[in-house]
Amino acid sequence: MSSATRKAAAILLSGGLDSMVTAGIAREQGYALHALTIDYGQRHSIELQSARMIAKKLGAERHVEIKADLRALGGSALTDDIEVPKGGVGGDIPVTYVPARNLVFLSLTTAFAEASGARDIFIGVNALDYSGYPDCRPEFIESFAATANLATKAGVEEGAPFRIHAPLQHLSKADIAKEAARLALDPAWSWSCYDPLPGGKPCGACDSCRLRRKGFAEAGLVDGLEYPAGAPPV
Repeated sequence: MSSATRKAAAILLSGGLDSMVTAGIAREQGYALHALTIDYGQRHSIELQSARMIAKKLGAERHVEIKADLRALGGSALTDDIEVPKGGVGGDIPVTYVPARNLVFLSLTTAFAEASGARDIFIGVNALDYSGYPDCRPEFIESFAATANLATKAGVEEGAPFRIHAPLQHLSKADIAKEAARLALDPAWSWSCYDPLPGGKPCGACDSCRLRRKGFAEAGLVDGLEYPAGAPPV
């Protein structure tokens, strides 16, 4: 099917494993990919390079990268001078939570989708193996979909409501690793670490690294990223 006959989908593409698999699922479903990557001043900006690679590998029709620098707001170890925790995933909302990040990102992706003629929006949020972020929950995604259709010309005048797709919502990280393998996506294209080491290697100890390493181990699959020898066991 040519790109001219495929329906467009807007993909929030961070460069992480989840966003890569989500983009792969959208492509498998026959959508023409319009990818949006947001440079929000994250300390793990290496993921922007991964997003560019993923967009290219998946044959995105369009890949737009915009800046929405959240460092000025502070309040997160990913955007402020706060140490990234390395003690393991806990039960509370961690300091790596970026205030209202997915609310901001989905708003930008909705604007991108409307301008691109896309009414399907794909986001790689996950409510099982995640770090306790409130903006990854299904009730948030459902609420945002309703808001998007109240706040846009497409939803109000054109009778073309937006649909928010979160295909990984109820998958474990092991399931997501298996989906990457099924879709023939190389995990090494993606990046997950919150606190990269000098030289561009993942730390292996932050929450995101631990969840990723655990997922691949449980799936019995090779990750594709090289972790330091001293990384804690999963």
